Amino acid sequence: MALTSPELLETDARSASVRPIAGSLGAEVSGVDLAAIDDDGFARIHRAFIDHQALIFRDQHLDNDSFLAFARRWGTIKRYPYMKGLQSHPEILEIVKTEADTYAFGNVWHSDGSNYAVPPKATMLMAMELPPVGGDTLVANMYAAYDALSDGMKTLLGGLSALNVGDQPLAFASQISAMEKKDHSAEQVTTVHPVVRTHPETGRRSLFVGHRTERFDGFTIEESTPLIAWLRGHAVRPEFTCRLTWRAGSVAIWDNRCTQHYAVDDYSGHRRRMRRITIEGDEAPF
Repeated sequence: MALTSPELLETDARSASVRPIAGSLGAEVSGVDLAAIDDDGFARIHRAFIDHQALIFRDQHLDNDSFLAFARRWGTIKRYPYMKGLQSHPEILEIVKTEADTYAFGNVWHSDGSNYAVPPKATMLMAMELPPVGGDTLVANMYAAYDALSDGMKTLLGGLSALNVGDQPLAFASQISAMEKKDHSAEQVTTVHPVVRTHPETGRRSLFVGHRTERFDGFTIEESTPLIAWLRGHAVRPEFTCRLTWRAGSVAIWDNRCTQHYAVDDYSGHRRRMRRITIEGDEAPF
């Protein structure tokens, strides 16, 4: 649950300020060095992560080894199946939109890897190059989206699962000039998951419908489309969202098990370069 006032998070004898950035979710953390935190410091960061669902850390200047070391505190790293990572650090995916590109990676509301049997636990981004303005990331609270449903809708959705389709059919790859593609012909691209999932750490329920949700299991696309379209719109109502505004030295992490996110493409003609690490999930949605 998002806090309404700043709190202090003690790490390695320093005070890290945790400041909520929206009423629904999200917090900005400053005054902590992610390359030097101890186990107690990480435990407090993890608590803030569970409470706020999305954290953005300011004034970080991590090299790739330090970025990976911090990521490994969260769990096993998942390699993205469709694009190649850095040659020196293949677990890190560099997301680049050049001045000439017309497609922005992640420019749709989604939960990462919802087509996997076990979707990722969390996603981390580190800002490397930014446009003069724009290029923010929106995050939506799927707990809030579920809680706002009527009792009747909760009952209906509680008995449904849905087919989630992966990125393989999409034609975006040819539009990203600075990112190297993989041969992903053997990758799994579809999975059935519950429409309402339960968070394994908090026990809270959240809505699990995004752009990869094609149809309800046992229903046709035509039958499914009206309700799925409504749920997609409902899930990202402004009051359920926060905006992560990037600055040089910013690192963000969000809980993929109870959020969706959207990369805002409002910087045409400018370059944006980010480094991403994905943390594997511990279990399939239930």
